[in-house]
Amino acid sequence: MRTAGPSGRDPESVWDYPRPPRLEPDDRHVVVEFAGARIADSRRSVRVLETSHPPVFYIPPEDACRELLVRSETRTWCEWKGNATYWDLRVEGRAVVSDAAWSYADPSPGFGAIADFLAFYPSRVDRCLVDGEEVAAQQGDFYGGWITSDVRGPFKGPPGTRGW
Repeated sequence: MRTAGPSGRDPESVWDYPRPPRLEPDDRHVVVEFAGARIADSRRSVRVLETSHPPVFYIPPEDACRELLVRSETRTWCEWKGNATYWDLRVEGRAVVSDAAWSYADPSPGFGAIADFLAFYPSRVDRCLVDGEEVAAQQGDFYGGWITSDVRGPFKGPPGTRGW
């Protein structure tokens, strides 16, 4: 029998997540903060759940301060979601961080629900919160997963795990 963790939610093992990934609407309060500014604030995010990875929260563009994001030169390709565009975060007079977020303008079939939604690296901003709980960043920074008290690993990302 599973018991609820500090978040009040049943624990989830990332090894129970599917491959290919699953999209899951999430109405918890998701906040991203950087350099004293609230960059995103949503109760309409979509979690991407993929085997061995902590969830990544994708936030609707209208729930983010798009004026603080500048398209970077970085592009990547995901075997499941397609071509990603990256965004630099610029809080005028305070800070700049390269490739703080990414999005998919035209995701692959089956992932249309996250078109233009923004995913933020927890390690590149000051703080990410899910229902008031501060998120820990997935090690390695390649995947950008959000680790909360209800998510269990081990997680892909640290040195030596890329080939899992």
